[in-house]
Amino acid sequence: MTRTADGTGTGRRVSEARERLLRTAGQLFYAEGIHTVGVDRLVAESKITNATFYRHFRSKEDLAVAYIEGVDHAVRTQIGALMAADVPTDGILRGIGTSLVEQIRSPGYRGCAFLNAAAEFPDPGHPVHRAVVQHREWFLRTVTGLFAEITAAQADHAGRHFVMLRDGAMSAGYLGDPVLAGETLLRGIEGLLRIHTARGRDEPTASTSGRTSSSAATATTATEDPGIECSPPGA
Repeated sequence: MTRTADGTGTGRRVSEARERLLRTAGQLFYAEGIHTVGVDRLVAESKITNATFYRHFRSKEDLAVAYIEGVDHAVRTQIGALMAADVPTDGILRGIGTSLVEQIRSPGYRGCAFLNAAAEFPDPGHPVHRAVVQHREWFLRTVTGLFAEITAAQADHAGRHFVMLRDGAMSAGYLGDPVLAGETLLRGIEGLLRIHTARGRDEPTASTSGRTSSSAATATTATEDPGIECSPPGA
C-alpha cells in the first residue's frame, strides 16, 4: 500500500499525517480528556501543520468523533475475532470479560473511553455523544444475541445485566482496586452464564444457532441440586 503525506493520489492511499494525528489524539483524549486538549497541542505533538489538521478534520470535535469511532472499531474487531473462532457461545462471553479485565488492569487505565466521552458531551444530539450511543447499542445487541443462543426468553435481561456489569467494573477499576473489579466482573459473568444456561435448558428451543454452550453441554450430563440457584443478586 502506498502512503502519502496528504492522502492524495490513486488507490487505497493512507495519510501518515492523519494516522499520526489520530494516534496522538487518542492517547491525549483518553489520558486527559477531550475538552482539555487543544488543537495547538495536537498539532505540535503530532508534528503536523494547522493546514494538515484542517485538511483532514473540520474541527476538534470531528477529530473526537473519529477517536470514538476508532475505539469502537477496535472493540468490534476484537469481538468479531472471538465470534469467528471455533469457540462456544459461553466461551465468547467469557472471552469478552477476560478482555475487559486485561484492559482494567493495564497501565495508564483511566476508565471507559465511551463513558468518559459521554460525560464530556452530555447533549444527546452532539456527534460525539451519538457516536458513543451507537457503540453501546451495538455492544448490547451483540451480547444479547449471544445470550439468545443460550436462553431465548431471557436474552434481553441477560444482555442488559452483562452491560451493567461491564460498566460497573470499568468504573470501579479506575476509581478503586482494578484487581478486585476484574475478579468481581468475571464472577458476575459466571453467575449470569450459570443461571441462564439452566433456564435455557427448560426452553423449547434453547439455541438459535449451530454454536453450542460448553457449560450447557456439561450441565446436561451433570447431577444437579434443583434447590440451588446459582445467580447474581437480583437476576
